[in-house]
Amino acid sequence: MIDVKNLQKSFGDNHVLCGINEHIEKGEKVVIIGPSGSGKSTFLRCLNLLEQPTGGQIFVDGTEITDKKCNINQVRQKMGMVFQHFNLFPHLT
Repeated sequence: MIDVKNLQKSFGDNHVLCGINEHIEKGEKVVIIGPSGSGKSTFLRCLNLLEQPTGGQIFVDGTEITDKKCNINQVRQKMGMVFQHFNLFPHLT
């Protein structure tokens, strides 16, 4: 299960994610759609902490991964992500 509460991400003065709330149950399929530049990739990167959110909380199976004390590598062992384009990993392009 994934819970997102008031997720925010800014790049300088550019507010990309503004108070995103989402609850995703185990096995549920979710589609994220929107125009280019609307924050879809940023949202996905924040869900796995590939990008550090500016504010808000993300919980995976009850563990708050946005907590500085969280061992994100341990949590990632139970996560899987498949990306359409490798440009979601800036160091690989």
